[in-house]
Amino acid sequence: MKYYIISGEASGDMHGANLISELNKMQPEAQIRGWGGDKMAAEGVEITKHYKELAFMGFAEVLLNLKTILGNFKTCKKEIVEYKPDAVILIDYPGFNLRMAEYIHSLDIPVFYYISPTVWAWKKNRVEKIKKFVDKLFVILPFEKPFYKECGYEVEFVGNPLLDEINKFKKEHISSDFNKKHNLSNKPIIALLPGSRTQEIKTKLPLMLSVVVHYPNYQFVIGGAPSQDENLYQEIIKGMESVSLVFGETYPLLMNSHAGLITSGTATLETALFKVPQVVCYRANPISYRIAKMLVKIKFISLVNLIMDKEVVKELIQYDLSKNQLKEELGRIIEGNKRDQILVDYDALIEKLGGVGASKNTAQHIVNFMSTK
Repeated sequence: MKYYIISGEASGDMHGANLISELNKMQPEAQIRGWGGDKMAAEGVEITKHYKELAFMGFAEVLLNLKTILGNFKTCKKEIVEYKPDAVILIDYPGFNLRMAEYIHSLDIPVFYYISPTVWAWKKNRVEKIKKFVDKLFVILPFEKPFYKECGYEVEFVGNPLLDEINKFKKEHISSDFNKKHNLSNKPIIALLPGSRTQEIKTKLPLMLSVVVHYPNYQFVIGGAPSQDENLYQEIIKGMESVSLVFGETYPLLMNSHAGLITSGTATLETALFKVPQVVCYRANPISYRIAKMLVKIKFISLVNLIMDKEVVKELIQYDLSKNQLKEELGRIIEGNKRDQILVDYDALIEKLGGVGASKNTAQHIVNFMSTK
């Protein structure tokens, strides 16, 4: 069996790697090629383009890099035609993958889509494209299955792969001494996750660091993105003594944190699953933000609040993301009733996400489907 897989981001690389691991157990003879990252490569995938070459965030950024993006479509189509896979697995990355789904469908190759595009937030018209060009969609958020059912499309809710990833991590790091490893003090840690893209870090990290002076009894640790150069962070930190920087250790950082200032995205859900009270931070390019505000029709931006359908964690969006607001909201989650309520809500969130086994469930669905072909 030959599979071609397309993942365009770090999170997709992680989920893709876990899925491939399960597929390899069920089909050890499978050959897998595609776009992804180091984690997928470690599972035996022949990576022909790394996701680090593909990350463009926001409307304005996409327009500025349109020539490169169009070139990527051409390259990917050529690879699929030459490789002749039995099926293609698409992971998230909707702007690219939905267009590829249409092309792959035209080749009469089965299309599996793992982790749904956020069509429930905006571009609901994409549902029709998914129904037409995707043979099987595997969703990881509990509210997505009823959403698609209302649209006349049956999907599989497989559970959330972050549960598997985090449970696995906790079992492997029971006795790790994070503070000693990174020469940290014994003060409680406030995690700062400013995102993985250069523009995110330059915009949000200085604001996050503005709270440091107000909380001398805590130490602040930045989760550096592996794809970024250390100099980017050091330029912003400028020798602040109570601020540390660690790279590629988001999970160890969260497991040892008391609270966090977290950039909106998958990290908000990861932070919740580690039971770390958080303030969600979001600020985008002004043009991208104005366009998004007109198009996106959801009450919340964080996965935590969306899944729970209420404000569990505070979201500071665009101009609300200010030094004073950050200071006040961080203070509310360090101790007291607000912190206690967040932790209670996190337990309810974990129940809603179902049990472990998302990667295994998805792999089994794929194998079952292909056995009928």
